[in-house]
Amino acid sequence: MTDRTAPDALLLVQALVNTLDVETGEDELAAEGGTAAFLRAHGVPESALGQGEPPAAPDGPRELRGLRDLQELREALRAVCTAHTARSEVAADTSRTLDRLLAGAPLVLAVGADGGAALRPAAALGAVAHLTARIAAGIATAAADGTWARLKACEAHDCRWVFYDKSPAGRSRWCSMAVCGSRAKMRTYRARRAEAP
Repeated sequence: MTDRTAPDALLLVQALVNTLDVETGEDELAAEGGTAAFLRAHGVPESALGQGEPPAAPDGPRELRGLRDLQELREALRAVCTAHTARSEVAADTSRTLDRLLAGAPLVLAVGADGGAALRPAAALGAVAHLTARIAAGIATAAADGTWARLKACEAHDCRWVFYDKSPAGRSRWCSMAVCGSRAKMRTYRARRAEAP
């Protein structure tokens, strides 16, 4: 099977979106301790966990707010990746959701001693905002180097797994030709046979 892993700048986006198995409904983030485990596994500093997060009232405990924000970010990113697959525009409500979530995750430009520059999350961000800022920095890097539009969601409605399209033409539609692609082609074949006289 072809490696469908995204380049470094987009690995975090791919990892977040693929925390939900659309076919089974299993959500890694919603599992007990899942959100904190995901944040830790993806480099959110311990000092950010529990800090700078929205207050508990009126929307519930901070943990639940963080989970809801991450799930909302995940599904908005999946919608963008689906638009990449379909070569269509991103829905206006998806754009508004991303604008709102990214506005709460400011970036700063850090210049190193060697003169190199990189986007970094602003200081004192809470865990979810820190992760969101890192995702924003990755997307900015990928948009600049032309790789962002190759991060796609599988066209199969029962899959929607996010993959990186490494094909020369950039027209892959399924996460796996052997599984999702084959199923889609078989459905098309059966539909044509059923219509035949």
